[in-house]
Amino acid sequence: MSHYPEAQFIKSANALSQFVPDSGAEVAVAGRSNAGKSSAINVIVNQRQFARTSKTPGRTQLVNFFSLRDDQRLIDLPGYGFAKVPTRTRAHWRDLIADYFETRKSLRGLFLIIDIRRQITDFDQLMLKFAEQVSLPTHVLLTKTDKLKRGQAATALLEVRRDLGDIATVQHFSALTRLGEDEARAKLDEFLSLPGRE
Repeated sequence: MSHYPEAQFIKSANALSQFVPDSGAEVAVAGRSNAGKSSAINVIVNQRQFARTSKTPGRTQLVNFFSLRDDQRLIDLPGYGFAKVPTRTRAHWRDLIADYFETRKSLRGLFLIIDIRRQITDFDQLMLKFAEQVSLPTHVLLTKTDKLKRGQAATALLEVRRDLGDIATVQHFSALTRLGEDEARAKLDEFLSLPGRE
């Protein structure tokens, strides 16, 4: 049973003018291509293929708006890194994401998806910078935790927590074993209940 039984896709946007009305509350999800962003979203919402997964990195090339409950949304931001796209397209993605962070009053928090085996990348630093500029609380999911031995995973978690300090909260997560799904869902609900930004 999904925690969000009414969850559904609303629309995709390729420009600021195409964003859904800026009301209620929403939480953005960002992650480098191949970090497991779509799989994480599907587990948290508990609907298979809610966000499309692909063996080809970089499938999410638009800002995707999903409704969770009445006036509460989850936003899937473009991921890049492995994605083989022209420099102009990457620049457009970056501008689109910057516009999103700077303009959305309904934005309550950011989920940053990081492959636990890759540690923090330049893309992740960029997302953290965007969030910091607008004082947005951030929660990091260290995905694919099942790929590491328990000791390695514990060490990786400590390293990321040390690197981030008080910039973000961090947890283990695995879409395969569903490790950390309750913690992630609780954090999503916590973000959605936060007061609006000025």
